[in-house]
Amino acid sequence: MLLDAQGVTKAYAGVQALRHVSFDLRPGEVHALVGENGAGKSTLIKIMTGAVQADSGALSVSGQRVAHMTPALARALGIAAIYQQPALFPDLTVAENIALALEQGGGWSRIDWPRRRRHAAGLLQRVGAAIDPDRLGDSLSMPEQQIVEIAKAIGADAKVVIMDEPTAALTDREVDSLFAVIARLREGGAGVVYISHRLEEVFTLADRITVLRDGETIATEPASAFTRQSLIAMMIGRELSAVFPKRPVPLGEVALEVRHMRNRAAGLRDISFSVRRGEILGLAGLVGSGRTQLAETLFGLTPKDDGEIRRDGRVVAIDSPAAAIAAGIAYVPEDRRQHGVVLDMSVTSNASLASLPQVSRYGLIDRGAERRAAQGHVARLRIKTASIDSEVGTLSGGNQQKVALARWLSASPAVLILDEPTQGVDVGSKAEIHELMQQLAERGLAIVMISSELPEILGMSDRVAVMHAGAIRAILNRDEATPARVMALALAESDGDATAPS
Repeated sequence: MLLDAQGVTKAYAGVQALRHVSFDLRPGEVHALVGENGAGKSTLIKIMTGAVQADSGALSVSGQRVAHMTPALARALGIAAIYQQPALFPDLTVAENIALALEQGGGWSRIDWPRRRRHAAGLLQRVGAAIDPDRLGDSLSMPEQQIVEIAKAIGADAKVVIMDEPTAALTDREVDSLFAVIARLREGGAGVVYISHRLEEVFTLADRITVLRDGETIATEPASAFTRQSLIAMMIGRELSAVFPKRPVPLGEVALEVRHMRNRAAGLRDISFSVRRGEILGLAGLVGSGRTQLAETLFGLTPKDDGEIRRDGRVVAIDSPAAAIAAGIAYVPEDRRQHGVVLDMSVTSNASLASLPQVSRYGLIDRGAERRAAQGHVARLRIKTASIDSEVGTLSGGNQQKVALARWLSASPAVLILDEPTQGVDVGSKAEIHELMQQLAERGLAIVMISSELPEILGMSDRVAVMHAGAIRAILNRDEATPARVMALALAESDGDATAPS
């Protein structure tokens, strides 16, 4: 065995994160580790890489027992981890970030800069990425950061590669490149621990699947022993009745209308559309099509150059987030850890950030009112947390997303923009967030949902606006929006006889 963990147990402040969990990895295999957010996957990874020490259990690498794993020892033993949230140094170049992880020279070693750049360029080429090694870390998009992390693991000649949601922010082409890299790793005898909520990827790649639930090992079987439904049921401990609980909603008046809006800095060209109360408008398109830039413009983060934004029929000037909030527009961004929540603040404080006037008197926060509001959100959104005083950074990804939603729901918006609302979220939490969206639409909210997952777009939207190169190419009614049609429009292959943007 390349890696063997037996009977691993870990508790945090009385909360049992892992209970007698066992997991092993063989040379040349992909072993998928699946489970809901909070099932214990992250804790198990941290124990394997030495970031956290187990309370009990045994860990062996290549047949040798490791009594005390540390991050340095894990790297020396050939264990590399690629996390969902990359950890690059923003002020260093790509080449410097890669070198920092791989080079072993002493403090007085002379740096061979051309060789360093060539090495970085070669590693990036191996993963199919055309990234300039001289670019700074903070200039990289999230997918590009993820690719650099993968290149670092390849460069370390790791024998155990742990991938935690590696495709969450990648395009289809980049995913294909990643799968090719995984194939080469397997051919070289490395083993891959693959963690993903995208079950189609799990079934495509995995030789074996281990299911964790509530900190316990539920099953370890060949991938062929599972069906999608049986795997989901095992992960959540119940049958998943509906991933997309879409119900018809009587539509109200137009809540948000955009007319011929342009934003040159954001690359937006002549954007026009409307969304009515009770409607979910899906915004589809490939990465780089301008979807997030559109959301940021509507929220005033990058103000428009031309055109009109109307709320309830009246023109509004949105040149800042404060102006957007005043107009009744809320925005839950794609990168929840960076912009959606404040990780080191409590659930209570996060939930009230957008609605402080409602829990304040004479300029002072009414802590009792703030806590009652937070308790209401925790109950209504089914946020799993030990306490409303817990730091949001201690919560699972799905529950962090719910806290981000709670923040804006407390402000009682009329228009809610959701950018990748279920990215990196497990199937159980995904269904809960979809049900919440449905309930909000039934309460009369107008929702603009950006998603890279086509089934989500098709399953939850009343209409689908397809973007390409900074423009809306067409808006399709629900019964017109087929996978083939949406993808053809997103790729600019055809107009698909679609409805004109409105």
